[in-house]
Amino acid sequence: MTINEKIRAAEVRVIDSEGNQLGVMKTERALELAYDKGMDLVEMNAGGPTPVCKIMDYGKYRFDRSKKEKESRKKQVTIEVKEIKFSCRIGQHDFDTKISHANRFLTAGNKVKMTIMFSGREMNNTQRGVELMAKIAEAVSEVGTVDKKPNLEGRFMTMFVVPKKK
Repeated sequence: MTINEKIRAAEVRVIDSEGNQLGVMKTERALELAYDKGMDLVEMNAGGPTPVCKIMDYGKYRFDRSKKEKESRKKQVTIEVKEIKFSCRIGQHDFDTKISHANRFLTAGNKVKMTIMFSGREMNNTQRGVELMAKIAEAVSEVGTVDKKPNLEGRFMTMFVVPKKK
């Protein structure tokens, strides 16, 4: 936004602080009006043959705008993606521990990326990985739903699970 003397146009369409249109006038005249009221002339829309300018307190405008931005940042919800890695040869206790971690992440509102790592000759039998993914999906079904089905990429099979809607 351009303010006061930095406005380069010869004529501008002026709107006063209450929102009433004052019409098209020379920039110098508009600046005089703004200074008489103790305010600034702010170029709101530079497009077109005559830019639209508004008479306002620019400092207060900037303060209010930054306040709104801070408020909107507070309301934003950031969703993290947590990753849990499994192996085809995982034991039952390790499986239960990792599922409890996944349930905790899902109840906190995070997405969970389930990854199965294949090593060596396990690549010849990826069906075990598909079965393990089905078992994982069933184990987290109370708090999460499968967002992206299991997908084999190189030596890794991945599946995304998102928290259930409340």
